[in-house]
Amino acid sequence: MNTFYYSYKSTDFIEQNIELLQCVEQIEAGYFTPDQPDALKDVANSLRFYDRFHVCADYADYIRCQEKVSETYKNQDKWLKMCLFNISSSGKFSTDRTIKEYANDIWNVEPGTVQLPPPYETEDARIPPSDGF
Repeated sequence: MNTFYYSYKSTDFIEQNIELLQCVEQIEAGYFTPDQPDALKDVANSLRFYDRFHVCADYADYIRCQEKVSETYKNQDKWLKMCLFNISSSGKFSTDRTIKEYANDIWNVEPGTVQLPPPYETEDARIPPSDGF
């Protein structure tokens, strides 16, 4: 059993980070979609109660990384050099190719597709989980 997965509560991370809390509250209030204030309610609900990808746990790291990106972008020569290097280095890399090679060469299985379930299977699933979840 993955203890982190089962004990993870996104609300702990939201409450500890004022900036993240403000973002979630703005989404809930319709700040980004004033003509349709409820348009992103599912996004906020997902972050608060069904954060299966642990976005809230990683939020502070996302912000730190974005700050580095923003700082690097100010130096256009460095930014362009990094972009060109990244593009020129990606020729051999392809996730599709990599996954196919792993499937064939390492795992000896045929590649297939798996579709993630929607975040909410029914309207009842929108009810926040209990503490025993």
